[in-house]
Amino acid sequence: MRLARRLTGKFRRRRRAWRQEHYNSLLMTPKPAKPPATASNASHAKSSPVTLCIDIGGSGLKAMLLDPAGKPVSERQRVPTPAVPTPHLVLAGLEELRKLLPAFDRVSVGFPGVIKRGTTYTAVNLHPGWVGFPLERELEKLWKKPVRTANDADLQGYGAIQGDGVELTLTLGTGLGGALFTSGHLCPGLELGHHPWRKGKTYEDYLGRRGLDKYGKKRWNELLQEAILQTSALFNWDHLYLGGGNTKKIDFEPGKNVKIVSNEAGLLGGVALWREWA
Repeated sequence: MRLARRLTGKFRRRRRAWRQEHYNSLLMTPKPAKPPATASNASHAKSSPVTLCIDIGGSGLKAMLLDPAGKPVSERQRVPTPAVPTPHLVLAGLEELRKLLPAFDRVSVGFPGVIKRGTTYTAVNLHPGWVGFPLERELEKLWKKPVRTANDADLQGYGAIQGDGVELTLTLGTGLGGALFTSGHLCPGLELGHHPWRKGKTYEDYLGRRGLDKYGKKRWNELLQEAILQTSALFNWDHLYLGGGNTKKIDFEPGKNVKIVSNEAGLLGGVALWREWA
């Protein structure tokens, strides 16, 4: 009996020692290295085409690169609009912007005036030289990339809307822009800023920079609230978006279904030109 106990204890000690040795060997065995990431397994997200989105404004030229989903893939860059914003000088400014950004595949441009089939017809806050200027064609020649152009308020709207019912965008900057959408689709050609509103003057006369400078911030805010009510009665919009640099001057709560959107919305809508007008 005693001999059996000694043999059993000796076996148990050996078994514990073997388990410990096996456990230690597992800890010391290096794990197999993961294979390096390759272009095929690092990401399945399509990263091209990259769109260069441009916003031509009365005081600044802005640009940003967007991926196919409309997400920024670069910082926003800005250069001042030339003091005398002729087509030649503005194109030189856009070339300066291009040099600040990486490579791209196509271009979307928001222009502050009437633009049809790539040709600009009005540019009240820029220069008379823009009347009849083939902006789209000239940029394609300059950059050797496909280009699409639209009114800047249209691009602002594309970057802001939800695609729900009737939606109106107003851009408050050097001038006043407007874009109307129904179920996510643009109603082209709207120039609300030049429409007569009060005492023979236009919406832009009161709500653009001239109106802000003439009437002061307090009265400008009162006029903007009146315009919100007027556009609601005119378009019966479901959602109103206020964009542009002068939204920072707003000192009242916009109210139900009225939203102040980022100034970057004018760039973020650039991909929609390729999706909407495919």
